[in-house]
Amino acid sequence: MKIFITGSIAYDYLMTFPGSFADQILPDQIQNLSLSFLVDRMDRRRGGCAPNIAYTLALLGERPVLMATAGADFGEYRHFLDQNGVDTSRVQVIADKFTASFFCSTDQRNSQIASFYTGAMANAVELSLSDGARPDLVIISPNDPGAMVKYAEECRTLGIPFIYDPGQQCARSSGEELAAGLRGAWIVIANDYEMGLIQQKTGLTVRDMLKQSEAVIVTRGEKGSTIQLANRTIEIPVVPEERIIDPTGVGDSYRSGLLKGLAVGADWETCGRLGSVAATYALEHIGGQSHRFEWPEFKQRYEANFGPLAFD
Repeated sequence: MKIFITGSIAYDYLMTFPGSFADQILPDQIQNLSLSFLVDRMDRRRGGCAPNIAYTLALLGERPVLMATAGADFGEYRHFLDQNGVDTSRVQVIADKFTASFFCSTDQRNSQIASFYTGAMANAVELSLSDGARPDLVIISPNDPGAMVKYAEECRTLGIPFIYDPGQQCARSSGEELAAGLRGAWIVIANDYEMGLIQQKTGLTVRDMLKQSEAVIVTRGEKGSTIQLANRTIEIPVVPEERIIDPTGVGDSYRSGLLKGLAVGADWETCGRLGSVAATYALEHIGGQSHRFEWPEFKQRYEANFGPLAFD
């Protein structure tokens, strides 16, 4: 299956704060909020939702096509992805801009405060799914809002199944933009907070979404995930971690496992469980692309938690 991964390409600046953000906020001074946190560690990592998803999907044996925009500083990042099985031929470099950047601080409770510099991502609307080879499946992950609307419209026009995954852009996107992305999506996926924003901004319920989508998937952190179908709800538990290092990229890895299941024609429960296993690998490492595994190891971990896997 030819899977196109659209979304942001970014460099992640990941910092750790040796305390709790909540303890530093005075509720009666919230209107005058002005805080600076002294962090004790920083890592610069390759990130962005699209390459995070593509990287883990490649580890799972697929050959995803990354369709996105990056800046003049993308050279070594492209080499890394190429070396790890990701097809970067559809990445357009914007010569006069830097690659988008994500700045994120995580406290001891795994709460996060983050900001995002758009950079070359703002040019994503210049790309088109109608150029070149036709994909079998597209995932529309967080990106320039205009680009996300455009890709969804192109998928509908071209008859390409797509997964709508607005993620962090739920906060920035208007209700009209979100509704445009939802229209005709095969699958809708978001975390529980993002799903709340989608429903608030569009006025649509999950039941409304299921009138035009086959599945609505909500991830719930340590509580696992829920796959809502028209006639039933499937609860997917988390896979116990060996250690918790960094939550960045965990949701992206979940999507990679889900996509692997869809690529091989697995049932919904297996797809969700694959996502759960993949997510745990990311949680045990810093960033969304520092974990590694071979398929036999992944399969063994799946079967230790969920029983026999129906494909090899």
